[in-house]
Amino acid sequence: SAGLTEEQKEFQKVAFDFAAKEMAPHMAEWDEKEIFPVETMRKAARLGFGGIYVKPDVGGSGLSRLDTSIIFEALSTGCTSTTAYMSIHNMCVWMIDTFGNEEQRHRFCPSLCSMEKFASYCLTEPGSGSDAASLLTSAQRKGDTYVLNGSKAFISGGGDTDVYVVMCRTGGPGPKGISCLVLEKGTPGLSFGKKEKKVGWNSQPTRAVIFEDCVVPVGSRLGAEGQGFSIAMKGLNGGRINIASCSLGAAHASVLLAQEHLTVRKQFGEPLANNQYLQFKLAEMATRLVAARLMVRNAARALQEGREDAAVLCSMAKLFATDECFAICNQALQMHGGYGYLKDYAVQQFMRDIRVHQILEGTNEVMRMIVARNLLQG
Repeated sequence: SAGLTEEQKEFQKVAFDFAAKEMAPHMAEWDEKEIFPVETMRKAARLGFGGIYVKPDVGGSGLSRLDTSIIFEALSTGCTSTTAYMSIHNMCVWMIDTFGNEEQRHRFCPSLCSMEKFASYCLTEPGSGSDAASLLTSAQRKGDTYVLNGSKAFISGGGDTDVYVVMCRTGGPGPKGISCLVLEKGTPGLSFGKKEKKVGWNSQPTRAVIFEDCVVPVGSRLGAEGQGFSIAMKGLNGGRINIASCSLGAAHASVLLAQEHLTVRKQFGEPLANNQYLQFKLAEMATRLVAARLMVRNAARALQEGREDAAVLCSMAKLFATDECFAICNQALQMHGGYGYLKDYAVQQFMRDIRVHQILEGTNEVMRMIVARNLLQG
């Protein structure tokens, strides 16, 4: 909490308390039984965590990107997988709040901010992941409707959520031919693939989202035709901060678990905490965590202020934090020895749940491309 205002420290404490009481005791069960904890998330929404950086007139909390990062880091110490879904939900609500018209904002945002309804972000396709501008899902204009055909892959919440923010092609090839539509579950022609079996992130379902002659009113389009790719990328800048913040929470929890284990576990007649090699490793883990946290918070401030370097700082923060935090969780597991590989010990779940953070919201290879392109363009 160093450098935070009193108000930020207060809602950080609220988030930590919620994580400890409402999430951590159920984290292993949600993972093992693949439970999507709807009621727990609705409790979080009652604290204002369903639309953290959404405007208050439609039910949002109106907080800053830095505030959001602080909250997601704290919540993630209780269950990283659930918090990561909440971060995606928040990104979707923000996109509707920011790019929707007044009718759209008031139609969708209040029930999403309360988490009465849940949202999914639909960009990735079976043939376009990192190359998002080549997406093929098409929306043909017919009078005052679009007819949507195609499919999306790896959609968090897919099938269990109520609102789908979909990037689709309304024009020619490339990013300028992409628009953004908002669909509701139950729309004829909207269906879902099988629930994917994943290494981690098991408290949130992941499915393909399929469109077969799906008729959507033109009034469901966010922004202008051709603005979809820009909307998607602006959403992802915040999404990268959010997912990096979730990695911070997992690493934070893992450092504490390692610290406790080194204190209580004895080998060769003395606590592991007396081993200088392990002391140095723990020191490195804590140092990396603090460095990553500072980088994420710096990027969050830049995004909030609308600075020119915000996008590249978000990419740097996402790259650094997700790589470093995975290494921290992995080292914490190693410090637990054989116990770390048992599902009775939380450290393995933190490690599994944040591995995917190096892949989604733009792979870390794409983050390197963004940073390098920015440097080479001078």
